[in-house]
Amino acid sequence: MAPVQPVMPVKLLVAVLWAEPQALARAVDRMTAQWGPIDFQGADAPFDMTHYYEPEMGAGLQRRLLAFERLVPPESLVEAKRCCNAWEDLDLAETSGRKVNLDVGYLDHNKVVLASVKFAGQKIHLGQGIYADLVARYEGGKYQPFPWTFPDFKTGRYDADLVAIRTLYLTQLKQYRATTQP
Repeated sequence: MAPVQPVMPVKLLVAVLWAEPQALARAVDRMTAQWGPIDFQGADAPFDMTHYYEPEMGAGLQRRLLAFERLVPPESLVEAKRCCNAWEDLDLAETSGRKVNLDVGYLDHNKVVLASVKFAGQKIHLGQGIYADLVARYEGGKYQPFPWTFPDFKTGRYDADLVAIRTLYLTQLKQYRATTQP
């Protein structure tokens, strides 16, 4: 039997969806209070592949990718999603509904995983009603989507952001290994 291998930490990221800048600012405040400094913020991209969120959140939706400086264990995704759900529904909501949507996940050198509360065939239950949704794998110099990946991720509009986050992650992982392995 092969020995159990140590699990490497991952890069926590959030794909934030919002229409009102003040809602984004409040969400960023919550996230940095919980997870520490942000070391990557992507450019704002129009969220124009669906109108699903507009009745609740308004028109002119934008999405921005954020990544956090501190690497985390992959299993922390369950608690991260539970935090995001609570913030969306309680702290950051108004009487009309949510003002932000926080798709939290992680990236490592091989894949991008987002957390979900919705079951689907490709999703793996992690516990507490939270599923891991494998949305991309790294190949050929970029993260390649799957048939079930969110439509806006499939367009390639976040490819440069994901590669930049991966570069940060690989540097941090090298530092982590240098300080934790004999």
